[in-house]
Amino acid sequence: MRDSLDFEIGGIAVARGESRRINLPVVSLYTNTDMAIPVYVQRGKRTGPTIFVCAAVHGDELNGIEIISRLIQSRGLKSLRGTLIAVPMVNVYGVLQHTRYLPDRRDLNRSFPGSAKGSLAARMAHVFLREIVAKCDYGIDLHTGAAHRSNLPQVRANLDDASTRAMARAFGVPVLLNASIRDGSLRQAAADLGVRILLYEAGEALRFDELCIRAGVKGVINVMRHLEMLPKSRGGNSIEPFIARSSGWLRAGDSGIANHIKTLGDHIYEGELLATIADPYGKELDQVRSNGEGIIIGKQNIPLVLEGEAMYHIAYFREPQEVVENLELLQDSLLPDENF
Repeated sequence: MRDSLDFEIGGIAVARGESRRINLPVVSLYTNTDMAIPVYVQRGKRTGPTIFVCAAVHGDELNGIEIISRLIQSRGLKSLRGTLIAVPMVNVYGVLQHTRYLPDRRDLNRSFPGSAKGSLAARMAHVFLREIVAKCDYGIDLHTGAAHRSNLPQVRANLDDASTRAMARAFGVPVLLNASIRDGSLRQAAADLGVRILLYEAGEALRFDELCIRAGVKGVINVMRHLEMLPKSRGGNSIEPFIARSSGWLRAGDSGIANHIKTLGDHIYEGELLATIADPYGKELDQVRSNGEGIIIGKQNIPLVLEGEAMYHIAYFREPQEVVENLELLQDSLLPDENF
């Protein structure tokens, strides 16, 4: 464990039993304005693992900001063991501009491990990796779908690693994806440092989704309980996770206006009609049909599509009906008396 007695971020020390809000300097703007990453650190009085939870690596992915805000305000953290590092927005530039990218048009999540003398993205990645990730045993990276695309609550991780798989199951969402690590990603850089990390995907860019937010807050707390950073819950976790055998996108066969028939979380069968595509006069140009039995875990929301554009992300399970039942259980448990 990396929960050492002497702990500091950005040159600011945080003792056991303390909490601190730290502005981690990154670089300056050409207006001579300093830009900093906001960091919240809470350390328990007792030793334990160190975990980081971060959001808005892509600046337009906002659900994670609210998840971290609610996590920080949680009364349950009073009994924390070890250290929690919560970073509500990594890509501050992107949040300001409502964009996924940095001012140099680079994707921060393809710029790790970065460099102290590289591009703006490389420098930000270098600082975040050195000051946050390298000081942790575990991490949870919070994401959403891209603009005009929604993701069903899901966890992506290296499920071939037993410890990471146990964390993913503890998170408590029905859909788990054994996702390969992409070059330049935060997950790859963390793995190279021996930090086990989960990626939580849920919702759409530039939107708050209450179900996704509640599932994220509960999931992070579940993982911290699993790691014995928080006391175990008396009720336990009633959501059974299922690992997808594979996943893939179904694409538009023609350009036009889409009429979506199926939506997120739907159980679909091979050959089933998911959407039709028509021209502006209403003439049908194409039908999007499922290439196998599975669950829709990602979906394009805008009705305007171009030929070859990804429309539905399908996860293929051995037990798709059980996955749907647990998705319904997740919604009922998190939004019991509300219509969302």
